[in-house]
Amino acid sequence: MAIYSISEVAQLCGINPVTLRAWQRRYGLLKPQRTEGGHRQFNDDDITRIHTILGWIARGVPVSQIRPLLDGDTAPDDSTNWATIQQQLLALIQSPAPNKLRSRIFELGREYPPQALIEYVLRPLRSQLKHDHDLLHMLRRLLDGVIIEYATFCMLSARKKTGENVLLLGWGNTDPTELWMAAIILAKNNMHIDILPGSLESPQLAMFKAERYFLCTDGVLNTAKRRQLAAWRDAGLDITLIDNHALLTLASEHRHE
Repeated sequence: MAIYSISEVAQLCGINPVTLRAWQRRYGLLKPQRTEGGHRQFNDDDITRIHTILGWIARGVPVSQIRPLLDGDTAPDDSTNWATIQQQLLALIQSPAPNKLRSRIFELGREYPPQALIEYVLRPLRSQLKHDHDLLHMLRRLLDGVIIEYATFCMLSARKKTGENVLLLGWGNTDPTELWMAAIILAKNNMHIDILPGSLESPQLAMFKAERYFLCTDGVLNTAKRRQLAAWRDAGLDITLIDNHALLTLASEHRHE
């Protein structure tokens, strides 16, 4: 049976090592073996178990309830799911309790894959607070501030590890907070991010000399932007487009070969 290090498992399963450690230490979901030097070793059964955990998370089951499900002891509790986590955060926003909100989002960031946290918690929560009413607008800004703070934390953590140097920016009329949520996912993939907050209509990408370029866009590119994208790629720039309302993926079909 094959043996994998925690970094290899992270790459195979798309899970940050910090999250894998939290699943092991806090929730007892994983039981890797140890080398004589104390390093974790995973096998194929562990890989299968991780994919099962991810399946439960995708169904909205909190990490805290997954262990009995893995053991086959109980059915999932539908009263605690993504909507419940959203309501917990919403209560902290409405209080308002910024410190508790910050702690809870950072905690969720350790426990859940970034794609799940963004798609099932942060985006829906921001949508609930999207309103012209001054109070809701202010509370949404509170949430956005914590998201930006968490993104910055992830970016700083990523720079402590080996990774690609990438440039992240908004191209056209984009939601600034979507840019920061994209930064969370890129950072969790150990990328070293230079971010240009806000939106740019005619960015001069080549001057940054990045290994890869990630551009947040909103909707279908017009003719001028399609031409610009083709020119960048003809110049050898590795560009990935990120739609504002879609999960960021690092799939090969989004990369310029």
